[in-house]
Amino acid sequence: MDMMEKLEILTASAKYDVACTSSGASRSGQPGSLGNAVSMGICHSFAADGRCISLLKVLMTNGCIYDCAYCVNRKSNPTRRAAFTPEEIANLTMQFYRRNYIEGLFLSSGIMRSPDYTTEQLIAALELLRNVYNFRGYIHVKAIPGADDVLLSRLGLLADRMSVNIELPSQESLNRLAPDKSKQSILKPMGLIKNKITENSSDLVKYKHTPRFAPAGQSTQMIIGATPDTDYQILNLTEGLYKKYGLKRIFYSAYTPVVEDSLLPALDTKPPLLREHRLYQADWLLRFYGFEAKELLDEAAPNFNPLLDPKCSWAINHREQFPVEINRAPYETLLRVPGIGVRSAQRILKARRAGSLDFYALKKLGVVLKRAQFFITCKGKPLEGLKVGEHTLLRSLMSGQELAKFQQPEVEQLSFFDDSYMAALPEAGRAATFGKGV
Repeated sequence: MDMMEKLEILTASAKYDVACTSSGASRSGQPGSLGNAVSMGICHSFAADGRCISLLKVLMTNGCIYDCAYCVNRKSNPTRRAAFTPEEIANLTMQFYRRNYIEGLFLSSGIMRSPDYTTEQLIAALELLRNVYNFRGYIHVKAIPGADDVLLSRLGLLADRMSVNIELPSQESLNRLAPDKSKQSILKPMGLIKNKITENSSDLVKYKHTPRFAPAGQSTQMIIGATPDTDYQILNLTEGLYKKYGLKRIFYSAYTPVVEDSLLPALDTKPPLLREHRLYQADWLLRFYGFEAKELLDEAAPNFNPLLDPKCSWAINHREQFPVEINRAPYETLLRVPGIGVRSAQRILKARRAGSLDFYALKKLGVVLKRAQFFITCKGKPLEGLKVGEHTLLRSLMSGQELAKFQQPEVEQLSFFDDSYMAALPEAGRAATFGKGV
C-alpha cells in the first residue's frame, strides 16, 4: 500500500476525533530548527494576525484490538486497515509543513498489540520530529488509556497538548458499548497528566530550562447521543472533570451512526447536533460565566430546552432575580443577564465609571438588547414601550433559525401584535420553557 492510500484511510478514520481548539502554547523558532507554535487557534481557526492555521489530523493506525460498538475502527468492523511507521509520520508531517499545508500535527491511534506498544510508536514518531527534524511546531497527541505511566510521561514532554478521550459519560454506558474500557483506566492517565503539569510548573519556577510537560494542558471528548445518558449527567461529569483534572477543554461529539449495532441508534438516525450545541453553550457558562451544573439542570428537568439556549432558559426560570439595574449590578450579576457576554459586561463596568448608562449606550457597548431588554433597567426604568408577554419573550429569546421553524407559511398581513403563530410551538417545548418561575 502506498503513502497516498494510507493517508486517505487514516485521515478519514481520524475525522471523528474533535480537535478544533486554540493551541494554548507558544514556542518561538530557533536557528537550525523548523517551525514555531502560536498560542492562538489551530484547526480551521485564526491566529492573532489573521492567519488560518491547520493541523495534519491523522491516526498512526486504524487497526485496533478493542471492539467498542460505536467506533468505526473497532476490530469487528470490516473496513480497510492501514498503519504508518513512526518514520512515515515524521516525514509526512515535515513534507506537509514545508509545503505550507499545515502548521501542526494532531496524532492519535487505534490500539496496536497493547497500549504500551502503541504509546511507544507515538513516542518514536514525536522524537523523530522534535530531535531529528528539530520541529518546534504545535503537536497534539492522544494518550492511550492503560499505558505505563513512564511512557505517558515521556509522551507529554514531546507534545504541546495531550488528551484522553472519556468517550461515554458513565461506567454503565462503557460496560454496554466499550467492554474493553473502564472509567478508571481513562481517569488514571488524566490524573497523571494533571500531576505532571503541576510538578512541571513548580520546576519551571526554579529551573529556567526545565523541559515543559504538555504546556497547552489536556482535553477530552465525549460522544453525545449513542447512549441514553441525560444532559444532566453529562454536565455534572463535565463540571467534575474541570474541577478535578484542570482540563483546558471538553469536546462534545454528536454521535454519527457509522456501524450497524442493536445497542446503537439506527443508521438513518440524524446526529443530535442541536443537543451538542446546547452542551457547548452550557460548557461556556460553567467556564466563563460562573454557573454551576446544578443551576442549569436537575433530575426533574434533565435535558436542555431545544428552543432556548441554557442561559436564556435559566433566566426565564429565575425571573425573581430580575430586572437587574445596569448601573449598579456587580460583574457576576451582569454575566447572568441574557444578551450580556463577558466582553460587554467588562465594557459596562468600565463605561459606567464615567456616568450612567442608558439603553442606547448599552447597544453601542455590544449588548444584545433584543434579549437583555426583558431583564434589565437603566436608571431604574425599563425600556420605553417594552411589551412583556409569554409569546413576546419566547420569540425574542429564540434564535432566528429556531423561530423560522415555527413561522406560519401562509401569506398574510404582518402585524406587530399578532402572536398566534406561537401556538405552533411544540407543547413540550413551551412547558419546559414556562413551566416555572413565570
